[in-house]
Amino acid sequence: MTRLPALLAALLFGAAPVPQTVPAPAPRTQPVPAIPAGQTAPAQDLVVDVEGGTTAPLPIAIPDMPTPTVADTPAGSTDALGRQLSQIITTDLKNSGLFTPLAPDRLRPVSFPEVTAPAFDAWGQTGAQALVQGFIRADGAGTLTVGCYLYDVSSRAELARQGFVVAPGDWRRAAHKCADTIYTKLTGEGPYFDSRVAYVSETGSKAHRVKRLAIMDQDGANHRFLTNGQAIVLTPRFAPNQQTIVYMSYEGDRPSIYTYSLGSGQPRRVVANQNLTFAPRFSPDGRYILFSMIQAGNSDIYRVAAGGGTPQRLTTSPGIDTGGSYSPDGSRIVFESDRSGGQQIYVMNADGSDQHRISFGGGRYATPVWSPRGDLIAFTKLGGSFRIGVMDPSGGGEHLLTGSAQDEGPSWSPNGRVLMFFRSGQGGGGRASLWTVDLTGRVERHVPTPLDGSDPAWGPLRP
Repeated sequence: MTRLPALLAALLFGAAPVPQTVPAPAPRTQPVPAIPAGQTAPAQDLVVDVEGGTTAPLPIAIPDMPTPTVADTPAGSTDALGRQLSQIITTDLKNSGLFTPLAPDRLRPVSFPEVTAPAFDAWGQTGAQALVQGFIRADGAGTLTVGCYLYDVSSRAELARQGFVVAPGDWRRAAHKCADTIYTKLTGEGPYFDSRVAYVSETGSKAHRVKRLAIMDQDGANHRFLTNGQAIVLTPRFAPNQQTIVYMSYEGDRPSIYTYSLGSGQPRRVVANQNLTFAPRFSPDGRYILFSMIQAGNSDIYRVAAGGGTPQRLTTSPGIDTGGSYSPDGSRIVFESDRSGGQQIYVMNADGSDQHRISFGGGRYATPVWSPRGDLIAFTKLGGSFRIGVMDPSGGGEHLLTGSAQDEGPSWSPNGRVLMFFRSGQGGGGRASLWTVDLTGRVERHVPTPLDGSDPAWGPLRP
């Protein structure tokens, strides 16, 4: 029985065609190499205990991926791609805070035959407890095949293998999927590296701020702008199918909700009336868009069919009701309201019934969003500073995760373990940037963007 899951478990809680996952052997023309005689995979019912104490990140070796034959592809030569694949896997795992990848000068080169016959004695001398090896091959059909293998160094056992067939333009996704395979196997947590983020890209002075809709991979790669900046945009949110983004735009100097099709590049106004509409979000099944609308000076939460239609009013109290977010099963909605005199968090059924307050920790609360696992609600805590926190759906277990003065707008990773948010600098002209923090509050990192960034929306795991 491997020792790796037990060693890593304690870290989790302190107190173009798209890639296709295929079973090994992956391609028919040249199979993923078989496990050598004498090596066996561990028991399939191995369970990771994620309730343990704190320990150091797991040492892991991720050498460059070899190629059986160097070939030129539209994405570059396969030997160069093998180096870049390993670098991306290394960065993904390191950024999780749960792994310590060996430095490049401690990694030995790996030949193609060695991919499935690791030099365990040599790797054991480096201090690595886990080993990731793989390969990349150019296929005759114009695709690339990437093999990904995970080994326990001490027990000399193969823990996981995956093959990915991708178009050359999607080679980075194969690296993220390999990292997801490793992360999931060693932690028992769901994957999240092969995902995208929509956000608001900002530039210019405070008086003439340009805000454009942008999208990128979760690590900042493959960045592109979706709108031209002629109208201010805010609060983008993905549809469950990841082909549509809903957002608020000041098109015509009047806040209204629009959807943007990633396929056609065309925006569409959702609610065809003159009232101010804002703070949109899709339901988990993609059938509805939840949003806020101001009528007669009062802001309430509504829902409307994703294709348009007559909005249904869900709240009726005086004051400001906004920021709605569905539970993963679509049965409940969390939102913020000042009906009690200050911004607080409330929960109601999806039809608007049983509205009740859940935040009682002192101060004010904003931007609540339900975890995709259903176990937590993230929020912005207001009171002298803006901080990111979480609580359970009943309002208990409140825990603040960040300590900066201006952190707001949390968005969950697909596996519900990491939150992305934006941090503003001090002063009225402070620049905004994107950050992530895990549920322990100890692993925090800056997410690179070409310009300033705010209002992140972390999309679902890509298929």
